Amino acid sequence: MARPPRAPRPLRPRGSLDYDKPPLSLDELVDRLSGRGLQIPDPDRARRYLRHIGYYRLSPYTIPFQQGRADHLFREGTTFDDVLDLYVFDRTLRLLIMDALERVEVAVRAALTDHMSTTYNNPHWYMDPGHFQHRGKHTGLLKIVRDTCDERLRGSPDAGEDSLVHRSALEHYLTTYRSPELPPSWLMVETLTIGHLAAAYRNLNRRADRTAIATSVGLTAPVLESWLQTYVRVRNICAHHGRLWNVGLGVYPAIPNSPAISWLAGTDALPARSRTRLYPVLVSLQSVLDSVSPRSSWARRLHDLLHTRSRMNLAGMGVPENWAANNFWSRHIT
Repeated sequence: MARPPRAPRPLRPRGSLDYDKPPLSLDELVDRLSGRGLQIPDPDRARRYLRHIGYYRLSPYTIPFQQGRADHLFREGTTFDDVLDLYVFDRTLRLLIMDALERVEVAVRAALTDHMSTTYNNPHWYMDPGHFQHRGKHTGLLKIVRDTCDERLRGSPDAGEDSLVHRSALEHYLTTYRSPELPPSWLMVETLTIGHLAAAYRNLNRRADRTAIATSVGLTAPVLESWLQTYVRVRNICAHHGRLWNVGLGVYPAIPNSPAISWLAGTDALPARSRTRLYPVLVSLQSVLDSVSPRSSWARRLHDLLHTRSRMNLAGMGVPENWAANNFWSRHIT
């Protein structure tokens, strides 16, 4: 039986104040930071970073160094490089997480198209509304694919083919075949964002299909659905170069209870305070990598990034002390 569609959440009330803060020049922004107690030995260098990073992108990284008062004063001895180092760390963390997300996303795309195409012996299985719970969402999926195809046909033709340069597979299909109108499944999945991919998986009608796809990446269906929702949020932050290390995600990966799923060893390995931080996302990514890329060096690279960071950095992510000693991580690190 099809599940009823989820009702959208009501909008929260807007604030009551009027925004009247004036824009500030780079000199004024440097003076503001300096006036709050931040040590800036080279104002020209600070202005250069503010010009190319942006004050309002960098300013959240100043918060951990402030005294916690309304005047935003910095703790004594805090330097501009302390703030910049935290920004660079977060950027490196985002790039590392994007590397794991890419592998997970590609694996789920492949699992979806491979299972559905072969199980139903139909490379265009996704055009059949019987495979989906909610017809409206299925119509939306077809519109996404159709719009992508139309945009490709409206664009300039891909470069001519030679031994190194080939047309995209989508363009080849559209300019070669008249029917079916839309491309086969293995091209269709490449037109989807991770958000569309998660929605298509969640909308599959048969539990057996969702289970088979999840099993191929080492998970159960409810866990894969939960983790994909989290990955949509994380990937959007990374793609827009947002702050990640201590941001509130709002949606977190479900903690698996199946022994078949790779997870932390020990009941106390994930403290309650860590469950609404980034740490369980890191664990979940390594869990999928254990299945789809077991020889990956990702855990070692994560350790290389984290093991020299301050306790403040790790606490913002919910990473417990001695996290790397857990067998879940140590078997990849040592």
